[in-house]
Amino acid sequence: MGANDGVGQGASKRRVTLSADDYGLAPGIGRAIRELLAAGRLSATGCMTSGPHWPTEAALLKDVRAARPFEVGVHLTLTDQPSLTRTPGMAPDGRLPPLGRLVGLALTRRLDARGVAAELSAQLDEFESAWGRPPDFLDGHHHVHQLPVVRDVVLHLYKTRFPTGRVWVRRCTAPIGAILRTGVAVRRALAIGTLGRTFAAQLDRASVPGNRSFSGVRDFSGEPPYATLMRTWLSGVPDGALIMCHPGYVDDALRAADTLTTPREEEYRYLAGTEFPALLDELGVTLGSPNRP
Repeated sequence: MGANDGVGQGASKRRVTLSADDYGLAPGIGRAIRELLAAGRLSATGCMTSGPHWPTEAALLKDVRAARPFEVGVHLTLTDQPSLTRTPGMAPDGRLPPLGRLVGLALTRRLDARGVAAELSAQLDEFESAWGRPPDFLDGHHHVHQLPVVRDVVLHLYKTRFPTGRVWVRRCTAPIGAILRTGVAVRRALAIGTLGRTFAAQLDRASVPGNRSFSGVRDFSGEPPYATLMRTWLSGVPDGALIMCHPGYVDDALRAADTLTTPREEEYRYLAGTEFPALLDELGVTLGSPNRP
């Protein structure tokens, strides 16, 4: 990895947050994200704290953070992973529900708000216990933080736990025209953005800071190549935007925990290579936080 890492390159450039999701899900994901953070190829990562790998992965991440600044948040998780609380309304058997079931319950407002609050509170507690301080931001695995019922719980937890307003929250919205122009996973991006607009309005009314726009939605089919996708996203986003990514090395723990495997290695190879920092320079983009220089 080269010295031209894309971070802090100049005040006149567009500042974009490139945030890697799923830190803590598996050791292979953690290793890849730490390497990219250490080289300045990412500016943030969201951490999953309900699984068995989080305490060890947190300690390893601290070593990287000591040498280079980046944002560390909680990737709030309500689907397909171990539950910390095993509440009857959420995870009576110790495992959080599949995404489809959670979305159905949320959209019909049959989701147990108390169970959601208990689980998310426990995940925040686990983060702060291992990390030693509050997170820099909050977002959601499978974007669950913006679902009906869940978004009200998240906003309540935010107000009670982070009253100073220094923690920012991911907004998963982008202009419809921008989504259509990219032509990338259009239906999925529109669905995510539609669900996110109500939550974004709630956050704005509450003066909660966050990113200005959102990109990074893909179908993980391998077409078009990730390099093409990244050029498309970076060419169209404004200053203060956020792009999500999912780099990682595939290991047995990942295969057991998630169906998204080999596309993570494609993302890692591109972000670790020489083409990515050259693209940042070409497009006048620097990586950073949406709310701090």
